[in-house]
Amino acid sequence: MSDEILKNYPELAQEGLPTMNQRLDISNAAVTQMATEASLSCVRSWGGALSSITHLVYVSSSEARFPGGDLHLARALGLSPDVRRVMLAFTGCSGGVAGLRVAKGLAESCPGARVLLATSETTIVGFRPPSPDRPYDLVGVALFGDGAGAAVIGTDPAPAERPLFELHSALQRFLPDTERTIEGRLTEEGIKFQLGRELPHIIEAHVEDFCQKLMKERQSGEDADGGGPEPMSYGDMFWAVHPGGPAILTKMEGRLGLGADKLRASRCALRDFGNASSNTIVYVLENMVEDTRRRRLLAADDGGEDCEWGLILAFGPGITFEGILARNLQATARASAQL
Repeated sequence: MSDEILKNYPELAQEGLPTMNQRLDISNAAVTQMATEASLSCVRSWGGALSSITHLVYVSSSEARFPGGDLHLARALGLSPDVRRVMLAFTGCSGGVAGLRVAKGLAESCPGARVLLATSETTIVGFRPPSPDRPYDLVGVALFGDGAGAAVIGTDPAPAERPLFELHSALQRFLPDTERTIEGRLTEEGIKFQLGRELPHIIEAHVEDFCQKLMKERQSGEDADGGGPEPMSYGDMFWAVHPGGPAILTKMEGRLGLGADKLRASRCALRDFGNASSNTIVYVLENMVEDTRRRRLLAADDGGEDCEWGLILAFGPGITFEGILARNLQATARASAQL
């Protein structure tokens, strides 16, 4: 929300007026613009060409239109008309990891595929005028933010490609009888969004079992000698966690006994950008990559560590848990260089 928007759409600041059309006019254009900019930046970093993109996975809970934002983004980027598109809508905060899971499946099932994942969100559809009758609205205003993110996912990297993470196993789970904890409804006044105060406690109660199941995916593998890999402990892993809010991160730290530095990338993303819904996990992963690069550049021992294996986690409406067991390939390269 900005002064310019309120000047052009003063009705948004008035209680009870039907403004859904205005909100979608603003948001539909904004999410495509942000997703386009994020995607172009990502492709430049990757070093490949837009013509090499075979699939597009687009995630947004901030728009509603036909055709969907996946087509608008493909056109804005100039992707081939034959690009295969998937759109994940209204997946909320779990959407970024859900997008990685879907992109992973597409890449593994189509040899040579290069999947562009793009996420884009804005809070305009849920904005409500300040009211003394709804003081809790201020929490959402302070917590949530706008933005976009992007990543390229594929298998069998070419020599010129520099993969950052290997996505090993993915898991999705919904918790029965929790669908009212994170709830949003489209109305004439925008999205009416309710976030239950019990959410951090529910995540705390279920997160360890979910993580254990993901971790067992690696334990079930075998190494070249026919034996299983060494069991992982929480302290031996990296944690790329969607920062739904400070309380969720604090509850996770306590439940899993994580050191204060384990969720640093998540806390930094929350501090810098707020909870930007599906985008935020991209910011968390980028923070991890930049931390590793900075330590290499400075050759500094700042107490940080680059764990090879870890979990990418997010929690969204449902309540839905999304998780991916992953390897940080930068950590593997660093360890090899030290030997």
